[in-house]
Amino acid sequence: MSSLQWGGRFASAPDAALLAFGSSLEDDLVLAPFDVRCSMAHVAALASGRVLRAHDADALRAALERVAGEIDDGSFAAWALAGSFEDVHGAIDARVRGYAGSAGERLHAGRSRNDQVATTLLLYARDRALRGATLALDVAALLEDRAAEALERRTLLAATTHWQPAQPVLLAFWLDAAAQPFVRAAERFARVASDAARFCPLGSAALAGSSLPLDRAAAARELGFGAPSRNALDSVGDRDVALDLLHAAARAAVAASRPSEELVIWATPAFGYVRLDDAASTGSSLMPQKRNPDPFELVRAAGARAIGIYAGALASVNGVALSYHRDLQEAKAQIVAGTEAALAALEAFRRAFAHVQFTGASSARAGDGYTVATDLADAVIASGRSAREAHRLVGERVLEAETEGRPLDRRDAVALGVPDAPVDAAESVAAKRTAGSTHPDAVEASIAATREAIRGLSESLP
Repeated sequence: MSSLQWGGRFASAPDAALLAFGSSLEDDLVLAPFDVRCSMAHVAALASGRVLRAHDADALRAALERVAGEIDDGSFAAWALAGSFEDVHGAIDARVRGYAGSAGERLHAGRSRNDQVATTLLLYARDRALRGATLALDVAALLEDRAAEALERRTLLAATTHWQPAQPVLLAFWLDAAAQPFVRAAERFARVASDAARFCPLGSAALAGSSLPLDRAAAARELGFGAPSRNALDSVGDRDVALDLLHAAARAAVAASRPSEELVIWATPAFGYVRLDDAASTGSSLMPQKRNPDPFELVRAAGARAIGIYAGALASVNGVALSYHRDLQEAKAQIVAGTEAALAALEAFRRAFAHVQFTGASSARAGDGYTVATDLADAVIASGRSAREAHRLVGERVLEAETEGRPLDRRDAVALGVPDAPVDAAESVAAKRTAGSTHPDAVEASIAATREAIRGLSESLP
């Protein structure tokens, strides 16, 4: 039982299979660097409260620095996985005891794994939220750069609703639209990072605080928190920020999933709007001609995966009484797994999108499917007719053109009494007047504003 942090009141060792069932070590390993930071802060709290003598504190710091080096080079994970530890926190404690000797036996004074895990999760949440914000902003900036290029070329596109041709837009308009959710994702991540730095649970102990004179303020300062947490009972079981991190990560995965759907379809020969470089394509083990957009298919699925994990994590916390209960170990595993998977999908989208080449083929088909019909109806309304009447009249012209197998053209505009109305995709785009529309001037303004928002958010991140 030497690998465990408890055991004095037990007459025999736990069932090995049940101990393995209860172990979260493999799920926890990603938290190892944050646990070392947490332990360093606890040493500061013990030393400042005169619970530790100076030479013991120095020995613990040296041991923790040694463990941190092993975490960085990967040797700690191999060592920990070879042991029978309940979690990464217990593994680090054992490693420190091995290096620090008798001083190592003093590390856990006044501390429970309850406040230790809560603090470590907040440190993890802060780190991953900042990484997520940076990644989301990188994707948004990439999309806006491509939007600016497409705006110069005036590439057109038939935008869709219900996957049916709807209205002509600039490709730059689509790219700018795809960038907006990533800006919002970065804002969510930034809020999580800020919230994760507010209150430090360390020193809450199991649930009621400690009888030892721990300097909680010193620990909070060392870890970059604004203040010690206010209520120990709440602190040890609070997973709100960690769940907010997972939610932000899931929303970012959804932001990447939605344009991935269109890119997968646009890459088919039936559309041919985009071509993926070899670096972002895969082949078939059977069909020599295949060129598959696998990265975007996997990113498309990643949104669903993240949503499912988030729902599971939230359900794991639901109904759990105040303070710590082992159910929260399940939530921790889901939070870590879901966050890592979502951030990996975001990075994959960033890398894959850099290899997307827009062919320009969408311009030739931007008017297909009678996409200028709404412009004709708007022109009829502007001439004094009601919206309902305009809708009916233009619908009749569409039916007639469809029957004759031709597009809407100038003859239809003349017949409707609006001879100068837009009858092709370029005229449709140029006719838009409202802010936020697909008009080139509006798109240019949106790109500029979004770039400024990206710049401001980037500068605000620590």
